[in-house]
Amino acid sequence: MTVINVRSVIAVADLDAALAWYERLFGRPADSLPMDGLAEWHLTGSGGIQLVRDADHAGKSVTTLIVDDLEKQVADLVSRDLDGGAITTGDVARFAVISDPEGNTITFAEPIGES
Repeated sequence: MTVINVRSVIAVADLDAALAWYERLFGRPADSLPMDGLAEWHLTGSGGIQLVRDADHAGKSVTTLIVDDLEKQVADLVSRDLDGGAITTGDVARFAVISDPEGNTITFAEPIGES
């Protein structure tokens, strides 16, 4: 199997409210609104986040974003009036976990050493 692109899908009930929160999270508007009920942020050359209106699955999504500077990421979140989460150190990464207003979990992780 050759994977050429990856999207994390985050389900929300109130897309308009979620758009405003995720614009603060990423510090910019969505890159694409390809259809009604869907917004996309292109985060890397081959990956990103899709926000989808889906009340039945809202609040149950889990996403991990690997970052190169966790302290800077948490400080950026705080500067945009978001809870940056407490930084915790695990065996292979340091991480901070936050939740959007609907309860979806977003983890920012910075690898330790050569992970």
